[in-house]
Amino acid sequence: MDIFKNLAEINQNTPILIAGQTASGKSRLAFQLAETLDGTIVNADAIQVFSNWRILTARPSAEDEARIKHKLYGHVDGDADYSVGTWLKQIKKILSDTSKPIIVGGTGLYFSALSEGLVDIPEIPKKIRLEANSRISKNGLESLIKELDEETVRKIDLNNPRRVQRAWEVLISTGRGLNSWHNEKSKPILNLNQCKTILVDGEVSSFNKRITKRFDQMMEQGLIREGESNLENWNETFPSSKAIGARELIAHIQNKITVDELKEQILIATRQYAKRQRTWFRSKMKTWKKYIIN
Repeated sequence: MDIFKNLAEINQNTPILIAGQTASGKSRLAFQLAETLDGTIVNADAIQVFSNWRILTARPSAEDEARIKHKLYGHVDGDADYSVGTWLKQIKKILSDTSKPIIVGGTGLYFSALSEGLVDIPEIPKKIRLEANSRISKNGLESLIKELDEETVRKIDLNNPRRVQRAWEVLISTGRGLNSWHNEKSKPILNLNQCKTILVDGEVSSFNKRITKRFDQMMEQGLIREGESNLENWNETFPSSKAIGARELIAHIQNKITVDELKEQILIATRQYAKRQRTWFRSKMKTWKKYIIN
């Protein structure tokens, strides 16, 4: 465990932040650090907050959660809304009474909001969110992109469906572009200069091998059974349904695609998502300490 030259020098309340793309091994690294430091692992992944997907989202196992303190994992119902603002309020309380917190996840927006502040955008009305979901389903993401303001189009990742949908919803519900709101950030909760930061990185080929291996492990752990347990209440508009592979898994259970097609489609979607993550992390986290995987 040679992340830092002397882990004993880490102050009792110095937060450790670990970011990395999906299947990078960041959760295992956090677990090892938590064991060494007697720390508490705090989730910074927007999908692992939901209770209905453990295997598909690679949430820590029940055994790991029993061995090490974990916070903000699986505490939100699958049909509930959950925002970065809600996460910030919850993590602020956790940080106020938790020693040696280890914050780990793959949602870059959570880390930037934590260390740079967040815009207090009014809550999006449910009918607007439903309209966005419907339009994407019928006409694709491009139908929303065409209506975004020019400044927002220049600033956001147009290949990220969640970011595009969020930008469209904000514009329609508030009459202001997302980038305009971003000029009114709240005070950051953490100062990165007072934290230990780790970015798990490596070669694309290594990541892709890990993604494939993780899918096989998920199948062994009961991925199909988990999908079956979600079938009765399945609704593609639920926030939790945005989990990578959720739609494909349900399609397989409904006999719309074979198991081989399921694997191929999930691997493609996961690699595409991982690429977006890597691009974001390498752009926004240049000062973070690199932890290179093989």
